[in-house]
Amino acid sequence: MVQIGIDFGGTKIEAAALDEGGQFLSRLRVPNPGDYDRAVRDVRDLVLAVEAEAGALGTIGIGTPGSISPRTGLMRNANSLYLNGRTFREDLETAMERPLRMANDANCLALSEAVDGAAAGARSAFAIIVGTGCGGGLVIDGRIVEGANGIAGEWGHVPLPWPTGVEVPGPACWCGQHGCLESWVSGTGFRRDHESVTGQALDGAAIMAAARAGDADATATLDRYIDRLGRALALIANLVDPDCFVLGGGMSNVVEIYDRLPAVVRSHTFSDGWDAKIVQAVWGDSSGVRGAARLWPA
Repeated sequence: MVQIGIDFGGTKIEAAALDEGGQFLSRLRVPNPGDYDRAVRDVRDLVLAVEAEAGALGTIGIGTPGSISPRTGLMRNANSLYLNGRTFREDLETAMERPLRMANDANCLALSEAVDGAAAGARSAFAIIVGTGCGGGLVIDGRIVEGANGIAGEWGHVPLPWPTGVEVPGPACWCGQHGCLESWVSGTGFRRDHESVTGQALDGAAIMAAARAGDADATATLDRYIDRLGRALALIANLVDPDCFVLGGGMSNVVEIYDRLPAVVRSHTFSDGWDAKIVQAVWGDSSGVRGAARLWPA
């Protein structure tokens, strides 16, 4: 059985065909076109192309930013704004003339890592994407938890917990609120905070290079980031208490955070002890497309 996964990202759309053992048979990507009709065509063409390379038709799963409203069937909350308000799943099914399954991209990350990644063997895993945005997904006993309204795990659009004076009300978020976690602990938020405090417009790699070289301003930016991310994880620990946190996205590659985060989380949990794992996604950039493929059982 061939499983086709689509990872619909903010900058690229990736498709992959997996065999029953989870090995890649084909893998292709194109830039996100920024246009709805072109996106539908691009997804269709990618599926056909990876199936041709794999030599077989497959089931199709797609991981998307945002989610489908169970009330209207329309896309919502996607930071690829042109998807919102559209019947994306139905339009893709029409274009491909067959059914597909769709889930939030962070849910796909969580599923991928729970099946055979960093959270394998954990009963409950909360996966977060700290990249351009800040998504979250929850898997319990190998199943995605979507919630009654399809928004379970959307931690990126709750306020930063235990804020200090300079964090209130926080920066405006594209969702219409202020001070959302996405504004603080995404890679975008990391860069924004550094520029706001120092006046230096640097990308994340440059900030980390400066911190590792001993630059005081960059080190302070990293310290603030770890403290905020730890507080955010503690919020989830107090609500869900997962066995494992799995981090994906660009900021998950900052190796310094893994030794320091547990102490921050522990100091904000309502417990006499806290020792869950905080780990980097094993499959890295492949987690989204692998999780999307696994929306259909092998």
